[in-house]
Amino acid sequence: MNIENAKSQMRKGMLDYCVLLLLSRESCYANDIITRLKQAELIVVEGTLYPLLNRLKKDGLLSYEWRESTQGPPRKYYALTDAGTEFLCGMDSAWNELARTISLLKSMSPQLPPPPPVSSAASDAEETPSAP
Repeated sequence: MNIENAKSQMRKGMLDYCVLLLLSRESCYANDIITRLKQAELIVVEGTLYPLLNRLKKDGLLSYEWRESTQGPPRKYYALTDAGTEFLCGMDSAWNELARTISLLKSMSPQLPPPPPVSSAASDAEETPSAP
């Protein structure tokens, strides 16, 4: 299993929560959401975000309104509904509980071992001088 794949799966699992958190502060245009998620190092592309926004809207957690733009066509701004705010509160409680549980498990476990050395093939290539 690849650590990057595991990290990606963890991010995907938290993406709903993160989008709802962003929208709890103010309504946002999709590109603003993408920018903020990238700033938080949750790499997201439009192909991931738009289906998520549509699903959250269909589930009644988001609403949207069209706003005129000074730079092109009108933009769709997303906002939390009352149901979305309630759902976010539940997700926030679940996140806090999960974080406490993980902290407890980490405190009960021995310290993690150091990462394994770089593969021997790569280090052999570095250490073996080339023939003249």
